[in-house]
Amino acid sequence: MADVRDVTYELLRARGLTTLFGNPGSNELPFLAGMPADFRYVLGLHEGAVLAMADGYAQASGRPALVNLHAAAGTGNALGALTNSVYSHSPLVITAGQQVRSTIGQEVMLANVEAATLPRPLVKWSCEPASAQDVPRALSQALHLAELPAKGPVYVSVPYDDWAHEAPPEARHLLARRTAAAGALTAEQCEELLADLDGAANPVLVLGPEVDAERANDDAVRLAERLGAPVWIAPSPSRCPFPTRHPAFRGVLPAAVRGVTEALRGHDLILVVGAPVFRYHQFVPGEHLPDGARLLHLTGDPGEAARAPMGEALVCSVADALARLGAAPGGARRAPDPLPEPPPVRDGSPVDPAALFAALREHAPHDAVYVKESTATTGDFWRQADLRLPGSYFFPASGGLGFGLPAAVGAQLAHDELGTGRRVIGLIGDGSANYGITALWTAAQQQVPVIFVVLKNGTYGALRWFAGVLDAVGTPGMDVPGIDFAGIARGYGVDATSVRTTADFTAAFTRALDQRRPVLIEVETELTEP
Repeated sequence: MADVRDVTYELLRARGLTTLFGNPGSNELPFLAGMPADFRYVLGLHEGAVLAMADGYAQASGRPALVNLHAAAGTGNALGALTNSVYSHSPLVITAGQQVRSTIGQEVMLANVEAATLPRPLVKWSCEPASAQDVPRALSQALHLAELPAKGPVYVSVPYDDWAHEAPPEARHLLARRTAAAGALTAEQCEELLADLDGAANPVLVLGPEVDAERANDDAVRLAERLGAPVWIAPSPSRCPFPTRHPAFRGVLPAAVRGVTEALRGHDLILVVGAPVFRYHQFVPGEHLPDGARLLHLTGDPGEAARAPMGEALVCSVADALARLGAAPGGARRAPDPLPEPPPVRDGSPVDPAALFAALREHAPHDAVYVKESTATTGDFWRQADLRLPGSYFFPASGGLGFGLPAAVGAQLAHDELGTGRRVIGLIGDGSANYGITALWTAAQQQVPVIFVVLKNGTYGALRWFAGVLDAVGTPGMDVPGIDFAGIARGYGVDATSVRTTADFTAAFTRALDQRRPVLIEVETELTEP
């Protein structure tokens, strides 16, 4: 019989996980040595960037991603990035090397003490197999759990001497295992929902990231048009579930109780699909629902359904639900009036972020993918963006910085691997860029054709705004001056330039589109509010 290592590679191959993101340490070498030729190792220079790259890859591809971390230290370095993966429901299979099994209790150098507890409560499941013979089965469990609803990251710690042990004969059954979810609405539930929707005088849709993750955007459009309902994106969105230039689109709901209630006032039925109810940020208390409003919630995540403070929830496949609701017979109501076109933007130096986003709307490919981590420019982006296709927008789902730059690399790797031809544009604030800057090296070494746009205003813009909200003006540590991102990028091997006007940005951007290698454009921008 093959050893545990060989069976593990067969198991990963059978599940299509042949791309591995990592930064190796001594505990990981016995597994990585002599990696099969059909596997690809994507090296990152810091585990936080490694995990964020894998997260971007998983979200863009719609498939699980495999991550290899180094013991406790490497796991600790990745935990900040892991918070985003939890709330984006990214199916990451995270492995970590452990010291020789017989020495773990001695807490020798690089032992992962109580390894299974380290990533909790963030991961869906975490374990260190009780024996070498159980490693293949535990990894199989991790692979299936990561993809079953609600999707999310899992973690397995493996002592490095386990790989050389003989695998048990029954491990061969793992290679043929398949699991799938079947959470469709019953016919009765679907009929009740349709009756509620058709009976409402003024319904409204609130869509979340799960709609985009399940590629149900077109069905959401059909439902909105059938109902003649306006559409909001749920607060703090990590993805874009609805085309932003559709007449029904109303924007992103504020991330505060009172703001959501005011935006939805006048609607008697609120249908929330594929989003938590709700992910608030600013503490601005108020009534959770407008007077006379009823809230119905469709989600594939039992946790989201259970913890909501109001409404009636159904745990189901949101893709199936939207398809059936949108295709149901019934005449379409009058469509809502579209929002006015974005206001004209001022072209100056430094660049108004709204002008930069307007230039992207005009010059970027229609199927461009935006990975955004410029938090102070969120409002300007949503007012200007023209996002038409599923998988066009990714943002750190928990607000943890360091996601954007490496996630853009991972997303572009996924699209290149799938052959979609889509270009990824990373819109990164200068405060955020420093958290994941080492991913530039991976982009250069792998020749990943991401276009990085660093919006440089020399300060933590969103934090400055929040200081005003919290009456905490005068807080130290708000400014980050004196950083030459173009110089840093060139040091990592990435072509880079700095610009101060919209015209110069447009010229640099159109040149970058013609290249099949990574490019960084540093743009000096005005300070704006989210």
